[in-house]
Amino acid sequence: MVVIVVAVLVIALGDSDESTTPAPSATTTPTTQQGQTREPEGERSDLASFQLDDRSQAGITDIWLVWTIKNSSSEKSDYSWEWEAVDASGTRLENGSQLETDVQPGQTARGEYPTTLKSVKGIKLNITSFDRTASY
Repeated sequence: MVVIVVAVLVIALGDSDESTTPAPSATTTPTTQQGQTREPEGERSDLASFQLDDRSQAGITDIWLVWTIKNSSSEKSDYSWEWEAVDASGTRLENGSQLETDVQPGQTARGEYPTTLKSVKGIKLNITSFDRTASY
């Protein structure tokens, strides 16, 4: 009974990507040496963009995270990922977790979330964990 429960949990949760990678940008697409466009591999490629949006004005800092998820699977999916914002010296200034739920196959979902960052200058976003699971 215990073995079956563990096997079901492993299958239901799916694989998760625990490697740290730079966040995707809406303006950059990786290319091969021959100049052909290539897509990131696996479920992580569903995170089409994840970047900072500086909405600051009149001396008031207002920096948001914005993202786009495109469900490339054949089933309704939930996405969760962890991220960090680091400065040029590698110091982590902020980190957090984001969640996008019930994304239909082929559907695009966009989201945004406020940050406490004071500037976007020299800040690099990294994805430290990413997971897509079937949504029920």
